[in-house]
Amino acid sequence: MFTGIIQSVGQIQRLEPRGGDVRLLIGTGKLPLDGVMPGDSIAVNGVCLTAVELTGQGFAADVSRETLDLTTLGALAPGSRVNLEKALTLATPLGGHLVSGHVDGVGTLLERHEDARSWRLRIQAPDELARYIAHKGSICVDGVSLTVNRVDGAAFELNIVPHTIQETIIGDYRSGARLNLEVDLIARYLERLLLGEQAANPRTPGMTLEFLAEHGFAK
Repeated sequence: MFTGIIQSVGQIQRLEPRGGDVRLLIGTGKLPLDGVMPGDSIAVNGVCLTAVELTGQGFAADVSRETLDLTTLGALAPGSRVNLEKALTLATPLGGHLVSGHVDGVGTLLERHEDARSWRLRIQAPDELARYIAHKGSICVDGVSLTVNRVDGAAFELNIVPHTIQETIIGDYRSGARLNLEVDLIARYLERLLLGEQAANPRTPGMTLEFLAEHGFAK
């Protein structure tokens, strides 16, 4: 588990193809690795990876074909900058929101413009994630815990303050950038709980407006 508060911007040092998947060697910048052991989790652009080797100034992690296909990690190259966060402990301040490091989909940056010292971002999410994104709700973008300012269908808007621009890779974003998205954990589990016994039916399509109306949650 993570909090979505980025601790360092690291850099991809090397990619090693290994039988269809990839091992990443990642320089961790200012992220302290004291206390980190092989087998520990570190989020890389919002993707929970397992450190399989410590290299002094960084770590190595294996990335499966599933992860390469379903996140933006497959597009990384040597020199790419990445957001890093170590797994939280019971003593970690929960400054963001609870983040699992399991990416739900890849969004696209539609627009970026300045608003005083902040930036406004408009992001297109996959249609299937739209029902989990709520006005003033939480969302994780490339590992960063953010608050949704506005929702328009499957598109949503964010306000990025100067500190976040400076301390994450959001400062590198340009229109068309592909971004890892993780929706709020509560929204995902709430949907499953509302399905009740129907959750065991493999033909259940998931939460729909018709389902909510049938069970008294919508008109």
